[in-house]
Amino acid sequence: MTAATNNASQYVESYTLFSPTDITLFQAGSHYRLYEKFGAHPLEVEGAKGTYFAVWAPDAAFVSVIGDFNGWDHYSHTLYPRWDHSGIWEGFVPGVHAGQLYKYFIRSNSGEELIKGDPYANYWEVRPKTASIVSSLDYEWDDEKWMQGRKEHNGLDRPFSVYEVHLGSWRKPNPENPESVYTYQEMAEMLVPYVKEMGFTHVELMPVMEHPFDGSWGYQITGYFAPTSRYGTPQDFMEMVEAFHLAGIGVILDWVPSHFPYDGHGLYRFDGSHVYEYADMRKGFHPDWNSYIFNYARNEVRSFLLSNAVFWLDKFHADGLRVDAIASMIHLNYSRQKGAWEPNEHGGIENLEAISFLKKLNETVYALYPDVQTIAEDSTSHYGVSRPTFLGGLGFGMKWMMGWMNDTLDYFKKDPIHRKWYQNDITFSLVYAFSENYMLPLSHDEVVHGKSPLLYKMPGDDWQKFANLRLLYAYMFTHPGTKLLFMGDEFGQTSEWNFRSQLDWHLLQHSTHKGLKLLVQDLNAMYRNNTALYDLQFDPAGFEWITVNDYDNCVLAYTRKGKQPNDTLLVVLNMTPVARENYLIGLPIAGTWEEVLNTDAPQYYGSGVINTGPQKTYPQTYNGRENTLALRLPPLGATILRWIE
Repeated sequence: MTAATNNASQYVESYTLFSPTDITLFQAGSHYRLYEKFGAHPLEVEGAKGTYFAVWAPDAAFVSVIGDFNGWDHYSHTLYPRWDHSGIWEGFVPGVHAGQLYKYFIRSNSGEELIKGDPYANYWEVRPKTASIVSSLDYEWDDEKWMQGRKEHNGLDRPFSVYEVHLGSWRKPNPENPESVYTYQEMAEMLVPYVKEMGFTHVELMPVMEHPFDGSWGYQITGYFAPTSRYGTPQDFMEMVEAFHLAGIGVILDWVPSHFPYDGHGLYRFDGSHVYEYADMRKGFHPDWNSYIFNYARNEVRSFLLSNAVFWLDKFHADGLRVDAIASMIHLNYSRQKGAWEPNEHGGIENLEAISFLKKLNETVYALYPDVQTIAEDSTSHYGVSRPTFLGGLGFGMKWMMGWMNDTLDYFKKDPIHRKWYQNDITFSLVYAFSENYMLPLSHDEVVHGKSPLLYKMPGDDWQKFANLRLLYAYMFTHPGTKLLFMGDEFGQTSEWNFRSQLDWHLLQHSTHKGLKLLVQDLNAMYRNNTALYDLQFDPAGFEWITVNDYDNCVLAYTRKGKQPNDTLLVVLNMTPVARENYLIGLPIAGTWEEVLNTDAPQYYGSGVINTGPQKTYPQTYNGRENTLALRLPPLGATILRWIE
């Protein structure tokens, strides 16, 4: 036995943190703070310091806690089953303190023996080790100013520009060594000022919850209640979140309630039975990801997931949750062949239990934290994902606009000489743009698995590739909806994202890449500083087509409007490499316009076809409107003008 063994008593005291109300709520699927009850909690009982353990194992015949404090002995520290048949095993072990390793030894009613990590552990050993670690979440937060005022940053009528980050591969101390990573604190010192400099309002972290396999990018989770120990302690992660808040930047966390892996120490067959997953593998197994699907019909599982969502908002001050793989949750036939799924009770394809859970999730989150956002990653046309539950929706704050992403990238991949035949592809998104509260994503999924980086999706020579990408970003930042850009896209990464290494920061020595980075900074600033781009970003009153039928020239023009009558921006996109002088645009209002951004400006490595000085309309009917404006249109460029009088 280790020296630590002698610190723990050789017995378990009967003790509980659960009240009858806790059990009732747990079994009703409505408990949202189970992390205060389950898991390992260092505390003092009748003058003795130790740790209280509680675990849910409803089909277990025997459960003990094992660890470095008892030499991993299976039988020295047996937990007590609760008398109420809740399936909870619990007990207080004097002498066990924070920092000690533990797992649960479980013998199922079938006689099978398993060794499992703690589903509610707040800290784990660094992979490939798999023990849970007794830990407290004590931390003195210093972000009160942000927390009290974050409603102003997170509102649906506020600028919302997100930088999506994978912590392990944004930067590395040694890019040649996949095991080489910065700590949360070191990352904060570099990442926070960078996100601030770039002008993003929020950062979105790909899953930071504990996971065994780096190649899953965090989407195959075993420790739902623990920030990964790869980069430090839970308190280190809190400090990083706080650093973002002190810089005025919100933190969105990727959250995965859709599936979990089959690792032996994880949730799968936790007590020898299907505890967390559906027993019917037509619903319980995910063929795409070789993982298992939560049983949304089981109330205790619903309480587990509900508590987990609240946990990150409560203990880690997260400003929102981006909920992964909604489509796979709410559709029984997702990625399944005929005969490999069973319709619901009404004969439909919807997983009614998952839909019910998601509604409950959003109702709970917004009731407790009305100043955060939940964001759905959903690739389907399911009704009302971002509509209130009382209107039949799922209740999310926003939904990823996957259709916009696919149509836009398909269009931009085409040689400009052919684009006139595909104008409807680029304008189609406005047909349904206001049916949901959409976020426009150019995410990590678009730059992996042979899809190539965004820059190399663009046609043409080197100059045209950059011009196309600058044009794409200007279109994205002026299209209705909030924005998300994956790390590296802001400066034109030239290789696919590789989680084992880091971004190609050396590219910033080239003026092409520096120019693109500067453009993204300026687009973010323009988005934040012009209410016309966010006041009504989810309202059709905030958008009007001006030129939508100039197929031959591949020119599009539209206005974005704020709540004030004269708060208007004019956006003109030239989708070809042909500069157009004296291009006429009919406008509904007379007055003077001023160019506020042009993607062809020399500082962005453009060719300098810009509009200088005031641009005044003159009274002539053109394209059905009474006022005409003549502009210079840059090649493969966007010009954005503000109405000034």
